Amino acid sequence: MARPKTHNKAVCQNPECSFFRKENGKDITKQGKNYAGHQRFLCKHCSVVFVETKGTPLYQKKLSERKIKAICKELVEKKGIRAVERTLNVHRDTVGNLLKDLAEHALSMTNYMVHDLKLSAYEVDELWTFVKKNKKNLSETTMNSLSAMKPLSRRA
Repeated sequence: MARPKTHNKAVCQNPECSFFRKENGKDITKQGKNYAGHQRFLCKHCSVVFVETKGTPLYQKKLSERKIKAICKELVEKKGIRAVERTLNVHRDTVGNLLKDLAEHALSMTNYMVHDLKLSAYEVDELWTFVKKNKKNLSETTMNSLSAMKPLSRRA
């Protein structure tokens, strides 16, 4: 008797897999956790193991998700890198590298919206305005991610 398909939210992150980022027909199983405590998954179609944070600013970070959220909150409050270093006891290079990764992720999200979804720069700006007005309804993680992207949407 065949085992039932998994019902987790993960999709294959291997671009060479025929089920790359596809929900229908996926066959993903849990494969333990990595050193940072993030869930690992195995795609049964291509036998590639990937982490749940792949494609996010949390990917390959040794800091805990809680610490990264705290850094993001401090940066959103317009604190400087050295101020964040002092308040959270994290080295300034770590804060700077995280800020660079967040900016790259935000730029790729904005480029995706402008180029792949064919939104104009005005539509992207309207999206950020809408999100800002409705931020009380969003989760903290979503709000931190979107706050980091806002300034870059005007460049597109």
